[in-house]
Amino acid sequence: MVHEPSSRQRLSRNSDEHDMDHIGPMDRTAPVAGLDPDSWSAVLAPRLAHFAGVARHEHVTRAAQDMAVPQSTLSRAMVRLERDLGVALFARKGRTVSLTPAGRTFLTSVERALAEVERAAESVRADADPASGKVAFGFLHTMGSETVPGLIRAFRADHPRVRFQLVQNYGEAMLERLRAGELDLCLTSPVPDAPDLVARRLDEQRLRLVVPDDHRLAGRRRVRLAEAADETFVTLEPGYGLRRITDDLCAEAGFRPRVAFEGEEAETLRGLVAAGLGVALLPP
Repeated sequence: MVHEPSSRQRLSRNSDEHDMDHIGPMDRTAPVAGLDPDSWSAVLAPRLAHFAGVARHEHVTRAAQDMAVPQSTLSRAMVRLERDLGVALFARKGRTVSLTPAGRTFLTSVERALAEVERAAESVRADADPASGKVAFGFLHTMGSETVPGLIRAFRADHPRVRFQLVQNYGEAMLERLRAGELDLCLTSPVPDAPDLVARRLDEQRLRLVVPDDHRLAGRRRVRLAEAADETFVTLEPGYGLRRITDDLCAEAGFRPRVAFEGEEAETLRGLVAAGLGVALLPP
């Protein structure tokens, strides 16, 4: 059966505050739980733990002692909870109470909700624990084969319980996720010049002009980038740090690269260079 109150209830938000005229949430489009002050979750949430405590003990005095709240506060909270719902949750015999059928149904859902809140709280606390928490760490694709595994291996030698959430992406995307709080830190290049971020230079990575093995420059130990001005380049897509570095270095050498292909993976570019599609600036 579904209980439908014949008139609007007077909902009391807090057991220690006066009742206020209120339009029940069933008279409105259902809001997002807990965000709308008129929602059932906003009104009832403060009392759910009290209800569960009384239901488990089936005794107001023992529940009050166990939960360290005044018995009068607990009793008033239960009366107002039933009044707000318009449903009898308890059958009373002095200070001893027993759940009504509606109370048993309500308790099942309340205990699930409270357990979920408990799990959520423990989860975020665990993630924030400096000794065993979770670090959301972003890095460039070009640093995934050696640099990042070496860093994590060395870190975990001293902090074995720390967990990592690893994200590979291009530089601009990682910086946006950093600003949004989705990443704790990221390893990117070039060093971002942004007043809202803290950046530290960790190391330098050499770049090489990568050419096919039968290319005219393949046997040279040193090459001025200007000598590749007439070559076709394969590069990463705009937004990648290495693409910006490539464009800047070519501009310093006095030319704008002719791009035959824009990709997302350095190893893909390396394979295309080997196939003779063009040349590229890549880490070793």
